[in-house]
Amino acid sequence: MTIAQAPWFKRTETQAVLAALEAVRPGGARFVGGCVRNTLLRAPVDDVDLATQLLPDQVIDAAHKAGLSAVPTGIEHGTITVIANHVPHEVTTLRRDVETDGRRATVAFTEDWAEDAARRDFRMNALYADAHGDVHDPTGSGLEDVRAGRVIFIGDAHTRIREDYLRILRFFRFNAWYGRGALDADGLAACAALKDGMAQLSAERVWKELKKLLAAPDPSEAWRAMETAGVRSVIAPEAQNAEQLLRVIAIDAECFFEPDALTRLAALLADERAARALAQRLKVSNEEKDRLTAAMGRAPRIVSFLSPKEVRRALYVLGKETFADRVKLAWAEEGNPKTVPQWRALLAMAESWLRPKLPLTGEEVMAAGVPAGPKIGQALREVEAWWIDSDFPDDKLSVVERLKAVAQGIA
Repeated sequence: MTIAQAPWFKRTETQAVLAALEAVRPGGARFVGGCVRNTLLRAPVDDVDLATQLLPDQVIDAAHKAGLSAVPTGIEHGTITVIANHVPHEVTTLRRDVETDGRRATVAFTEDWAEDAARRDFRMNALYADAHGDVHDPTGSGLEDVRAGRVIFIGDAHTRIREDYLRILRFFRFNAWYGRGALDADGLAACAALKDGMAQLSAERVWKELKKLLAAPDPSEAWRAMETAGVRSVIAPEAQNAEQLLRVIAIDAECFFEPDALTRLAALLADERAARALAQRLKVSNEEKDRLTAAMGRAPRIVSFLSPKEVRRALYVLGKETFADRVKLAWAEEGNPKTVPQWRALLAMAESWLRPKLPLTGEEVMAAGVPAGPKIGQALREVEAWWIDSDFPDDKLSVVERLKAVAQGIA
């Protein structure tokens, strides 16, 4: 089997990196992991990684001799990022694990492709492609797993998980993206038995995996399995509303919406308090925390029969993103197939809406007789409230007349 016709494989920059490594040791570099797996699955390829028999210092020298940049992004683990025309490629020396503690590994370099494959997580991720594009399968089962949509640990599942407990979440994430049918029973049992080991993982690593899982087109089967195995309750005890999540996933599929991990996470939460607790637990970014808590708000109330004026008001108050989040959540909660066209219309209105700007400045408020200081802000807020209630009239004269009335009341 070959991947030689893949666009990324033929890309000039990628071939330049490969040629630089091959010039030092012919046959000593192969593409590995996601780029090979996704090409076989006809899925998008975002990153291109290579494994090599060259040592890190040799990789750096080879890159420089070829006029390429080399950055030691993970040199302690054998990883050098080689950059050709601004396109990064991670190049990692073949390795074997010497010692693991469930979070990180001490590695030794090797020249043995089978040893390198044996330390990876799943058989479908231990596929290599040589300079001709021919695919190599050291475990003997990776190609078969790709064809069948099976996510199976390399060797003993318990051993692989004890090496890095994040592999529990990766098991469910890869099933969400690439699995078909029931999850591998041995892998699932190992995840359930060793789930408490995830407590030693950093919140950032857990959040990164959870976010990727929820962004899959249909993670419903994987999420159910996480629930059954008790994994969800360990990493996200606040995320309890599985039925709401499944309804949001169904809406995405029915309406061809782009999956959004944060909307789906919000669907799992009961209220703003749960959103804040989960955001703190997983150390999500401030931007993500603000979006989650805003999605859980209840005012203004979002229903399928909002009038155009009410939609514009809600959009102005909430912003497009929060409005869209709340529409999806309310839509899923209502669960009425008869109102689907109305919900879709709300999202369409939000997409085309341009936020108007209040045609009034602080200088104009002062010119109307409002004294400098906090009363300027008060006047602006009162005029803005009237302007919103009036459906955002684009009429400067009307706004100025309203300002006069407000200024008299404040003065």
